[in-house]
Amino acid sequence: MDAPRPLRIRDETPADAAGVRQVIVAAFKGPLEADLVERLRARRKVALALVAMLGNVIAGQIMLTDVALRGPGHTPRGVGLAPLAVRPAMQRRGIGSALARAAIARARDAGYGFMVVLGDPAYYRRFGFVAGAALGLACELDAPPEAFMALELAPGALAGTSGVVCYDAEFAAV
Repeated sequence: MDAPRPLRIRDETPADAAGVRQVIVAAFKGPLEADLVERLRARRKVALALVAMLGNVIAGQIMLTDVALRGPGHTPRGVGLAPLAVRPAMQRRGIGSALARAAIARARDAGYGFMVVLGDPAYYRRFGFVAGAALGLACELDAPPEAFMALELAPGALAGTSGVVCYDAEFAAV
């Protein structure tokens, strides 16, 4: 019997594009999110993209893009997490969590003040995300309020500020 392969997380490279597309299409059961990723790449809108590797297989992928905060007060640098995808056959093994933790750490190290996500609150709370409204944030995209969550990457980064989080125009098509 083969020994289990260790999970390795690394920066995505151009050679990963086809494999990443397969992962995203399978995870989201369709091409919309994969098409978004390709548009973001083509327009150089990607702040960070990581892949999780099991041996030579891309098991998962995560992408971060810059977001803007429009409102009164100071405007800390923000980043949006989307998408996070893991091959369906490899889900529930901690791959998505490892990708999320790595992306959060890298965004914090890069000097971002906050991160936002549209997703399942039960999943993203484990990483410290809270309802965006609790931090004075609203989302410009049409999404259920409970799905819009935020995480302060630097203590107090959102103190004294509020506003609407604006994503790149590419997100409007999803």
